Amino acid sequence: MNSLRAFCRAVSPAFANCELSFIGREPINVALAQQQHMAYVGALIEAGVDVIALPALPELADSVFVEDTVLLFDELAVLTRPGAASRRMEVQAIASAVHHCRETVADIVAPGTLDGGDVLRIGKRVFVGLSKRSNQAAIDQLASILKPFGYTVTAVPMQECLHLKSAVTALSDDTVLINPEWVQAAYFKDYQQLNVASSEPHAANVVRLPEAILMPTGFPQTQDLLVARGFSVLTVDVSELQKAEGAVTCCSVLFNG
Repeated sequence: MNSLRAFCRAVSPAFANCELSFIGREPINVALAQQQHMAYVGALIEAGVDVIALPALPELADSVFVEDTVLLFDELAVLTRPGAASRRMEVQAIASAVHHCRETVADIVAPGTLDGGDVLRIGKRVFVGLSKRSNQAAIDQLASILKPFGYTVTAVPMQECLHLKSAVTALSDDTVLINPEWVQAAYFKDYQQLNVASSEPHAANVVRLPEAILMPTGFPQTQDLLVARGFSVLTVDVSELQKAEGAVTCCSVLFNG
């Protein structure tokens, strides 16, 4: 059986200069962000994930959010074209590593823009946020790329948040964790839906691991909801990363090795 692997990239020393769209800028303790990221990577390793550690990119402030640069399916990889022009060099930086793990590699090209944080895959269904960072041209390209492999792609209009996975992530093949204030629940009508606690709107972003759900600390009510539904939950402190509109899915690209 293939092992679960992940690309993770260390926090850039320029992290405090990150892009922001929906939250105000706060002072960021870069050293603390680096420590929190190391703990995050440690949590993945403890959960049995084979982490491929990529070096920090000093000139690219947002590069820790490696999820946005590539989509890794069992059959192929798709290099994205981030919506923020300042982030497009990140894709070139990861391309070599991607080619080492997938023989087939496709590219999103202009005028398409696509952030990996907008892409939620559940089995052979792929949901893509139509957001400030990802446009219809890219979604159409992705649908054409994935169609020969049996995937269907659905565009999901976004509300009030940066990426689709800020608003909804998968807990299992049949259950999603969702903030219905930020995305229309009807798009996920084929799944059981567990709503985040109303006082924790940012809690929907979690990482599905083979034996547990990884989520940020600071969302105790939503954590209790997951535990009550039978999920094992691991928590990590990503408070400094959250100041850059980051969360737990953003900092890794999970794939079957």
